[in-house]
Amino acid sequence: MPTTGLRPTIYDVARAAGVSRATASRVINNAPGASGPLRERVHAAVAELGYQPNSAARALASGRQRAVDVIAVTNGPDVGWLGTHPYFSRVLAGIMPVLEGVDAQLRLHVVPHGTAADAIGEIAAQATLGAVLADATPELATRFHRRCRRVVSMVPTAGSVPGMEADNVGGAYAAVAELHRLGRRRIAAVHGPAGNPCAIDRRTGCLRALDDLGLTALAGLTADGDFYREGGHAAALRLLEQDPALDAMFVACDLMAAGAVQAVTATGRRVPEDVSIIGFDDSIAAVCSNPPLTTMRLPVEEMAATATRLLLDGTPASGHRQRFPVELVTRQTTQTTQTTQN
Repeated sequence: MPTTGLRPTIYDVARAAGVSRATASRVINNAPGASGPLRERVHAAVAELGYQPNSAARALASGRQRAVDVIAVTNGPDVGWLGTHPYFSRVLAGIMPVLEGVDAQLRLHVVPHGTAADAIGEIAAQATLGAVLADATPELATRFHRRCRRVVSMVPTAGSVPGMEADNVGGAYAAVAELHRLGRRRIAAVHGPAGNPCAIDRRTGCLRALDDLGLTALAGLTADGDFYREGGHAAALRLLEQDPALDAMFVACDLMAAGAVQAVTATGRRVPEDVSIIGFDDSIAAVCSNPPLTTMRLPVEEMAATATRLLLDGTPASGHRQRFPVELVTRQTTQTTQTTQN
């Protein structure tokens, strides 16, 4: 029994098994240096005493704290935007409750795109529980996965890398189809960055819907907004100048859509009477827009929580995929008289 009268320690385990503390530690930590019979004796002592390793003490001794690393890639040196960006704040909001009570930290890494390849390798080498890639390209995700198998991507990625996948193609298709259902026929689109996997899928869904609805001629009525409010504002102004008769916009994220609403109203047009707008994400930007945005809901918190649980359960299988639906949330940027959803 424990000599202290409290919870059993590794010294109690070593004494019960008739081995040294160092041998007991090697067995408990699954390290080499102990024979099969010795391992059996240590495991029997652990079971008899009900010993539970103190993971915090083990981390302190090894110098490696159990942690889930979250990696966000930025295009510039200014990282001040990260704390207020709706997408990244939702990723963190999904992860943090899962880590409560499991003796693990959350480590956030903001990686400049220009040095991302080297930084990804360094983070992978130091990873413990693993990493959630918030927005890494397939190339960066593959690089991490080669160094550390305990990784899950939040965006569409290379085939071998475990990933959470939202139906971005279907969501964009549904948004354009909804605008068409409302009677809109001059539908413009504001897309995200050309190399972003989610932006690529949303562009694909939009173009597919235009083609199926017989509106292929509108495929050129597009502009890029780079997933920022300012970009959405500037893109919407360009589209309104290009085609003053346009009566709807599909905008590939809520931040850009909020900027598009401002651009439309700045030209004297009304939303939604003159121009209907549908965003994508259902972030805080959608609720705070004036008027509030109709949008496609991306379940970011659920995706991030699921990714974290996969890491806590062990090493995810290569190529693992978990898919999430995207749903229409109707607010005032597409209708004024019907009851809206919150």
